[in-house]
Amino acid sequence: MTARHLRAALLLAAAVPLTAATAAAVLKAGHLTLYADRHRIEITARPRPNCPRCHGEGGWWTGGAFPEMEACGCWADRRELRLRLLPIPAWDEPPF
Repeated sequence: MTARHLRAALLLAAAVPLTAATAAAVLKAGHLTLYADRHRIEITARPRPNCPRCHGEGGWWTGGAFPEMEACGCWADRRELRLRLLPIPAWDEPPF
């Protein structure tokens, strides 16, 4: 391995943890949740803890004979990103 390749490998090894830490900070600051498995990668919104309407609960219960959860706009109106990686097997297929 030449010095150029060694230097590039060391820079790459140093960049990976920095990239992961930066991505974690961005997700936390943006109130997002990351979920990843072999079938999908999913980024969804979380309720903001300092929201004046829901106080971080994500919504409130509406009254009446049949109460329902009313979602707060601090997270419900935000987009989510889902990348499908592998198809989910049917219930009668053997696992990989």
